[in-house]
Amino acid sequence: MGTLERIQVEIENRSLTGGGWASGNSRRAGIETTCYALMALHDRRSITRARGIDLLFRTQNADGSWPAFVGDDPDGCWTTALVAIALRFLGAPTAPIEKSIRWLLGNKGREGHWFWKWKFRTVDRAVQFNPDKYGWPWFPDTVSWVIPTAFSVIALEQFTLCCRTEPMNRIQLGKDMLRDRSCPQGGWNAGNGIVFESALIPHIDTTAIALLALTDARDAVASEGLNWLRRTCMDCPSAYSLAWSAIAFTMHQDPAFTDCIENLNDRLSTRNAGANIEALSLAAIALKSAEDNENPFVVI
Repeated sequence: MGTLERIQVEIENRSLTGGGWASGNSRRAGIETTCYALMALHDRRSITRARGIDLLFRTQNADGSWPAFVGDDPDGCWTTALVAIALRFLGAPTAPIEKSIRWLLGNKGREGHWFWKWKFRTVDRAVQFNPDKYGWPWFPDTVSWVIPTAFSVIALEQFTLCCRTEPMNRIQLGKDMLRDRSCPQGGWNAGNGIVFESALIPHIDTTAIALLALTDARDAVASEGLNWLRRTCMDCPSAYSLAWSAIAFTMHQDPAFTDCIENLNDRLSTRNAGANIEALSLAAIALKSAEDNENPFVVI
């Protein structure tokens, strides 16, 4: 049994009886965790996969959004974009995705409101960013962050190619926000690049996810992010971060992908079988990308 199949079997074995997957020791399905697992299993027509998809259908809020966990967040949260990406990749019916896209278009970071734009320009100068360039928050009525913005940009691009003006404007605004929030040395921290006039340290996973949304080879900010990721990720002991890096390198057709996959395979040897479900799922996605270029985050 090859590494990819072994990981997929392990993911299936860790599914919950009621469908979906839990994070850590929890017994309640997490929407993010379930999305990654389903992406990893999209080519395995199993009852486990079917139950996971059914759980996503059952947990969608009336307004089209998704909660973070089963039974939480009736107002929705950032996982909405991730579910839209996962369902499209799985070939699910489009109606739930359409509802989620409408919710995403109606949601924005708090700094997009005129009062908060004024506040960040005049009173609150601890962070340095352009409030005219906003994206998406983790939860409604809070400020924009890098990861939810990147996933929202991808979800909109995948679903609204050559469609209405509004989605294209929001996509461009989200990409502008990502470029504006990059760290001076390249890459991305969770939300801002500079706080109290100090440059923040980029994070590997955040940088990789931002790069999934910024795929233009002419983009100077993306190029700086790729350079930082190449220099940093190879010595990282985390399978989770290596998997995200490999997925990003695939998207950019970057030669660093080969070494990254080799390092990831080393981390996922038998002695490391205790990796959490998120790391295993992302590793499977990365390895599948290496085999046949199937990547759930690609805009086709």
